[in-house]
Amino acid sequence: MKIPDLPLRKTVATSFLFITAVSIHLFSLSAERVESVYATSVYPVIADVLRNITGWVPFSIGDILYIAFLLYVLTSLVRFIWEKKWKHRKKWLSFTLNFISGILIIYIIFNVLWGLNYNRQGIRHQMNFERAAYSREELLKMNELLASQLNAAKQALLESGAAYPEGRELLRTAEQHYMELEKHYSFVKYDIPSLKPSLIGWLGNYWGFSGYYNPFTGEAQVNTQMPMFTQPFIALHEIAHQLGYAKENEANFVGFAAALASEDDIFRYSAFFDMFLYANRNLRRVDSSAARQVMSTLHPAVQDDWEELKTYYQKYRNPVEPMISWIYGKYLQANAQPEGMMSYSEVVADLIGYYRKYGSIYIRP
Repeated sequence: MKIPDLPLRKTVATSFLFITAVSIHLFSLSAERVESVYATSVYPVIADVLRNITGWVPFSIGDILYIAFLLYVLTSLVRFIWEKKWKHRKKWLSFTLNFISGILIIYIIFNVLWGLNYNRQGIRHQMNFERAAYSREELLKMNELLASQLNAAKQALLESGAAYPEGRELLRTAEQHYMELEKHYSFVKYDIPSLKPSLIGWLGNYWGFSGYYNPFTGEAQVNTQMPMFTQPFIALHEIAHQLGYAKENEANFVGFAAALASEDDIFRYSAFFDMFLYANRNLRRVDSSAARQVMSTLHPAVQDDWEELKTYYQKYRNPVEPMISWIYGKYLQANAQPEGMMSYSEVVADLIGYYRKYGSIYIRP
């Protein structure tokens, strides 16, 4: 049976999109090229333009676009099935070609606006240190160091009675801490804020996300329904994504550096809390007894916060979240993070690598 001819313009357009997507992929194969041509030259201009467009709007434009896009896809699929277009070969082929073109367009826009940052040389190259395999002893030492700093930050908070910032205050404070970090590292420049509460934070509770960056609008979203003590570091992590640090371990590292560049115990505590949990989780895999012992040295108020966070996760536990985590893990693996969801914890290797070279976790030149 002869297959009906597809419209020439549609075929040519899809072919052009495919060639463009392949060209972007080939460009991404050189981390040095991505770093010099895109990440530190082209992307900062794109990021500034996007944040200038969206930053002044008090709500998340990206969330609205995501919701609208999802509704469009669902209604198109329902209409395709309801009108039985799948029974007509020509309409089926046209639908397939439109679907492929749509995927290619998203891939191209995503990579041009931000996604190529997954393939850059990144923060280790910029701060001149290496990440290598670490020993159990080094991991244990990092756990003890983080626990000590975590306890000190909590004690300082208890003595000062400082209140956690919310809303615009959280944004302004996080921005100021990046300005402090910029004094030490000129390449960390955040002067056009676009950090907002997520409109779908309730969904994040059930799907397991605390914040995210929207590469199509340049906005960073924070799930403000998370426990208050977690939100300062979430904000710093998402700003790091805005600055072009796409990999999760790098966003963690840069956010941690911004927290420590400040004199703000609220942000320091939030950062040390997150880093300690990653380090302790890694230690638990190789020496669960040592991990429990270090955990037992935490200040009682820190342990209370840990219980609060566990209660939060328990409250929203559901059958969908593991599936969402699996899908996101596959997304990370497809974007130069072979460890998937464990990529977040790889920041511990970065911390140890930095400590090994500079003898401190206070990230300064």
